[in-house]
Amino acid sequence: MAQVSFRGAQSSNKRKTYLLLASMGALVWLVVFAALTYFGSSTVGIVPIAVGIALISVWGSYYASDSIVLKMTGAREIQEGDNPKLFNLINEVVIASGLPMPKVAVVIDTAPNAFATGRNPEHAVIAFTTGILDVMDRDQLQGVIAHEMSHVANRDTLVSAVAATTAGAIALLSDMLTRMMWFGGGRRDSRDNNSNPIALVISLVVLILAPIAAMLLKSSISRRREALADATAVSFTRNPAGLRSALEVLAADSTVVHQRSTAVAHIWIESPLDGKSVSRLFATHPPIEERIAALRAMESLGPIA
Repeated sequence: MAQVSFRGAQSSNKRKTYLLLASMGALVWLVVFAALTYFGSSTVGIVPIAVGIALISVWGSYYASDSIVLKMTGAREIQEGDNPKLFNLINEVVIASGLPMPKVAVVIDTAPNAFATGRNPEHAVIAFTTGILDVMDRDQLQGVIAHEMSHVANRDTLVSAVAATTAGAIALLSDMLTRMMWFGGGRRDSRDNNSNPIALVISLVVLILAPIAAMLLKSSISRRREALADATAVSFTRNPAGLRSALEVLAADSTVVHQRSTAVAHIWIESPLDGKSVSRLFATHPPIEERIAALRAMESLGPIA
């Protein structure tokens, strides 16, 4: 019964991620169709330009994600001799997960937090603030490590890159078309066609609202991957209480990491932005209370074999 709980949570979050990614793909086609309806075939060449710019900007960052994130967060790579106990804990999760040993880094920051990055398991980095290493006991820290290693196992950096590319392409495409609308004289080669005015209004609304819809989908994907990482962490440790207790420590702590920009907010185990100035619809993490409740429900089902 307990195995069904965390494995069921894993399967559910994976399915929802695939559905959300498919929805983003459908949104791209909807934007293209709306552009063709409103402007005509003159906009066809804009689509590959927007996609190309998004691909270059996002995927360049994806391939260098480990070094870029370390620089942005001020994380410093450490060796086993610097913290043998931490490396022993990480090795336990490595053995349980079957993943390669990641690089380990520390961020000098009193706020308890942690993150994982890297384009694949062979280039993974997991980082911890000095605050989280100071306040958490062994089981709590093991839960945090398992959560971050779960992001590595589930290729969440890749999923985030796909979502960011799609959202970026939609935003660029909509921006270009909006500029054409205001500065390019409106509809072009389809101006003289007997187009349905209702279809034109709908197309215009789609072009204006598509970037917002893309951001909502991107945030929803991020929330699903966080929930998936919680469930996968339990499959590694067989101890939902450890991660649940760690999240309770984070929930009770009011300090926030110094590096809180939107560019890296989504990678932390607890977002430094969610619940403060960000609407829940745009939040990158599920409410921490919901995550704690889900883990507590797994605990109530008894020991996990």
